[in-house]
Amino acid sequence: MKLPRRNFLRLAAGATALLTTGIASAQPYPNRPVKLIVPFPAGGPADLIARIIGQKLSEDFGKQFYVENHSGAGGNIGTGVGARAPADGYSLLVNSQAFVINASLYKSLPYDPEKDFAAVTRIATTPNVLVVHPSVPAKTVRELVELMRGSDARYHSYAQPGLGTPSHLSGELFRLSQKLALTAIPFGGGGPMIQSVVAGHTPVAFSSLPPASQQIQAGNLRALAVTAEKRVETLPDVPTMAEAGYPGQTGETPIGILAPTGTPAEIIDLLHRKTVAIVALADVRQRLATLGFSPIGDTPTQFAAFLKAEGARWADVIRAAGITLQ
Repeated sequence: MKLPRRNFLRLAAGATALLTTGIASAQPYPNRPVKLIVPFPAGGPADLIARIIGQKLSEDFGKQFYVENHSGAGGNIGTGVGARAPADGYSLLVNSQAFVINASLYKSLPYDPEKDFAAVTRIATTPNVLVVHPSVPAKTVRELVELMRGSDARYHSYAQPGLGTPSHLSGELFRLSQKLALTAIPFGGGGPMIQSVVAGHTPVAFSSLPPASQQIQAGNLRALAVTAEKRVETLPDVPTMAEAGYPGQTGETPIGILAPTGTPAEIIDLLHRKTVAIVALADVRQRLATLGFSPIGDTPTQFAAFLKAEGARWADVIRAAGITLQ
């Protein structure tokens, strides 16, 4: 049977399109730029770490991995953008464990932390640190607790960088576990809070390590303990809370990579292996240390289990402390 020329051309075009699609899909990942969605402002720890990893991934793959910031609502806006992104490996989310904690802080979220994302790896983590102004007579956590139980009102409160932040939750965990009558004084970020502590206006604070580290090393703040499982390399003389006599106070802020649920397993595996190799590089470890972070590079299964445990653990603290955000 002889086909009319028009039908023949249509069939030929369709066959060419199918062949082209097959060739394109067979090309190795990535064959075009990859977006790293950061749900926090530029210049923050998540943003800086995303750029470090993105640069190395770009060099490794020969394709651009670029950062796109979508900040606001404690990370909820950008995380929602990540949840709605195509599950093809070309839109990834670089986030902290805030996206699972936020489920207990906010009445509604534009994403489901358990259903909308697949874990890739924890890149690095940083603890919180309990700091005091040098004028505070306490040299240890136990001595500070004695002051907090005393009559001097200056020690009946602590500064924190914002409601529902990891530092705030560490402070509330400590307050609740020790049955202390403390008022949490919120600031609009770690920078303003640290400035207040350095000036002596709020002499006690729970802070993430990055904004406090330089002031500690300069002697403008005294670090009493870190909320990590082991001592921090940049502050080797500062004990952990457990070493200071207060176990069960671990509280860290990890930065990790996640992908929209449905992203092919082979892409997640490839990204995991490449990122873990990058985190092990000496120059990357040094850059992370400068930011106050320690490298991790765990498996997708380990990262997913960590996030689930963190969400449940801090949900209990949030309920007990009565913290709510709109």
